[in-house]
Amino acid sequence: MKDKYILLASCKDQVGITNLITGIISKHGSNILHLDHFTEYDYDHSDEGQLYLRFEFEKVDGLKAALESELEQKNIDFELFDSAVNTKIALFVSKEDHAFNEILLRVERGEIPAEIVCAIGNHEDNRHFAESLGVPFYYLPSNEPKEKVEEKMLAICDDHEVDLIVLAKYMQILSDNFVNHYKDRIINIHHSFLPSFIGANPYKQAWKRGVKFVGATSHYVTADLDEGPIIEQNVIRVNHRYDVKSLKKIGRHVEATVLAQAVEYHVLHKVIVNHGDKTIVFD
Repeated sequence: MKDKYILLASCKDQVGITNLITGIISKHGSNILHLDHFTEYDYDHSDEGQLYLRFEFEKVDGLKAALESELEQKNIDFELFDSAVNTKIALFVSKEDHAFNEILLRVERGEIPAEIVCAIGNHEDNRHFAESLGVPFYYLPSNEPKEKVEEKMLAICDDHEVDLIVLAKYMQILSDNFVNHYKDRIINIHHSFLPSFIGANPYKQAWKRGVKFVGATSHYVTADLDEGPIIEQNVIRVNHRYDVKSLKKIGRHVEATVLAQAVEYHVLHKVIVNHGDKTIVFD
């Protein structure tokens, strides 16, 4: 069903907030299709709860304006989305193709309701995958000064009216300036060996230590490398029979699926970032 609004809201927990919102929706003759809520308590101040809400409800004339007006008056933080408007995604990629193709194909199949409007790579390896699906590919090599490369990236993203950037194994660190242009709108993936196995050949390092699981974490990008609010994680058990090649194979699989799931949660408007540190994910 396309004709619906999605509301994400948060405020200090108090009696009547859910009733306030449902009352406005009901007054305008709209039907609530889905409702989820969660109250989180600060363990340092256990009597102070923070309420998080997610509504899906039918689009009705005048309802959007009425909701926005009431929620602003009540000082409730909120975002209101039209489900008919697809998120416009830019994929950033280096040489590896597993995460890049996972997103491309899931969007192409309609499993992720979004539009990939462009791809940017610092290598040419994945151009043919993007262009085979009609996605324009921009090659921006990393041998130029970072500032100039990022200026070009921002210009491309502006031209394509990008809503979300997905780092599909884009092996470059983005500057704070770039990240601030897309606060809570850049999603990255990294293997779960961090911080134990840093640098080159993490799978070889992990194999030497005899790891018992391979996993991945997908998160929003912040100024702190690989420490942004976590959206999705998963692990797969392994054992002594797995060599380095096998660990890499399993690692690619879990990275691709975890990244795709995080992107799906984002474009379905199921994620609220709490105080910039963690996420509430209505899965």
